[in-house]
Amino acid sequence: MVKASLHQALILAALALVPGLVQAIHFRDKISWRSAVPASEMVTMEQARVWGESVIWVDARPDDEFARDHVPGAFSLNEDRWNALLPQFLAVWLPEKKIVVYCSSLSCNAAGEVARRLRDEAQLRNVFVLEGGWEGWLKKNR
Repeated sequence: MVKASLHQALILAALALVPGLVQAIHFRDKISWRSAVPASEMVTMEQARVWGESVIWVDARPDDEFARDHVPGAFSLNEDRWNALLPQFLAVWLPEKKIVVYCSSLSCNAAGEVARRLRDEAQLRNVFVLEGGWEGWLKKNR
């Protein structure tokens, strides 16, 4: 009797896992911890280096993090102060430059959102998000 009950419990547990496994297989390319930024809008640190002086760096992190440290020459442009900072950025922007936006890390969404707004609201082209963000930049430059 105990053996039959244990067998039934194991079957029920296995059946309970089936919907989760089906969802995991179906949504495998939409995992939440992956970047929401399409690959075509991402740039590696190596590619940004190749672009050299034709890059304008944009730091999408909060003001206090930008004040502590940032990519040399970067402009602060974050969601919290978008309306105040955008005109300052546009004053130095040049159409032939590529814009590379970064935030804290690969999992940070601020860079993707600032890049999207630069494209959609400011109508700028050549806007990319730095793969790995500030953490990635530090690894390659320090």
